[in-house]
Amino acid sequence: MGVKIAKAMGHHVTVISSSDRKREEAMEHLGADKYLVSSDATQMQAATESLDYILDTIPVNHPLEPYISLLKVDGKLIITGVISTPMQFITPMLMLGRKSITGSFIGSMEETQEMLEFCNEKSVESMIEIVKMDYVNTAIERLEKNDVRYRFVVDVAGSKF
Repeated sequence: MGVKIAKAMGHHVTVISSSDRKREEAMEHLGADKYLVSSDATQMQAATESLDYILDTIPVNHPLEPYISLLKVDGKLIITGVISTPMQFITPMLMLGRKSITGSFIGSMEETQEMLEFCNEKSVESMIEIVKMDYVNTAIERLEKNDVRYRFVVDVAGSKF
């Protein structure tokens, strides 16, 4: 949704992933302008100081330095992935470029309403897979295998009990 909303706001969007596996999806289905493979040192070096913001959605502990180096002066790394272990980084990387790290978990009711209105106005829709109640156990197994893009929605009304 971050890619779709940022594009609807008129931003140039780069998707960063650890492999090429999601490139087609990011470019063709989400509308990203650029795709960067974080495990490719040459690509990461070429992208140094090229981004204004990074929405970091990684929900596990990971090194921040590779991402901080991608930020322009006054750039922001915004962490949205919930990580339950302490994170570390080298502070000069922040200071030399007046970069900052911040976080966001969820907006207020007013912000949520504003986002929903914006998505409606710009025809931005989430990518979901609708399932019936009798498929819930299979859906949970697929979640555990990371085999879902992007969210399951349970059709309770259309399910047989």
